[in-house]
Amino acid sequence: MDKLGQFMPLGDDNPRKTTPFVTWGIIGLNVIVFLISLTAFEHIIDTYGFKPGAFSVLTILTSMFLHGGIAHILGNMWFLFIFGDNVEDRLGHIRYLIFYLVAGFAASMTHYFMEIGSTIPAVGASGAISGVLGAYLVFFPKAGVYVSGGFGRAGKINAWIMLGVWFVFQIFSSALGTESGIAFGAHIGGFVFGLIVGGIVRLFKKG
Repeated sequence: MDKLGQFMPLGDDNPRKTTPFVTWGIIGLNVIVFLISLTAFEHIIDTYGFKPGAFSVLTILTSMFLHGGIAHILGNMWFLFIFGDNVEDRLGHIRYLIFYLVAGFAASMTHYFMEIGSTIPAVGASGAISGVLGAYLVFFPKAGVYVSGGFGRAGKINAWIMLGVWFVFQIFSSALGTESGIAFGAHIGGFVFGLIVGGIVRLFKKG
């Protein structure tokens, strides 16, 4: 996940009740796929990355497990490690897995409509993870998150502040059309999807 000009999470004080097997499994699978991709990196990214101008449902799925470099995968997996366990705990293992994959699909579709003719392959788990962040914000808005980052060491703040700043940064970056190579639209789509699903779950499952 991009960190420039925003808080970088170091951890949270949100205890979980169950072991996050799915989150750990997703992290492990991403690492394995990344290592495999290094054997023919450019070919694999070009073949299995998602290109809006050459729409393919298959590449929506495969692109969610590919990354553009070490910093890319480390950032994404760190966010998933910190926030994914609690969302998995709240949804349950199977529903969480389904939610994660559908969030990634929603993120890719948002990117598709925003960059409909692009033939640049988009890769990364950040769209799906953005969905996790959106759900986390709904489920645990007052959870304490330990942060540091572009604003200097900030200590512990509420999740709604940290994730709110992150989301606003995505919106501004998308509106400004920065040449960073980051699919900010996918982040926005995934996050909004997470907010919606989280809101529905919280409405029907109090506590």
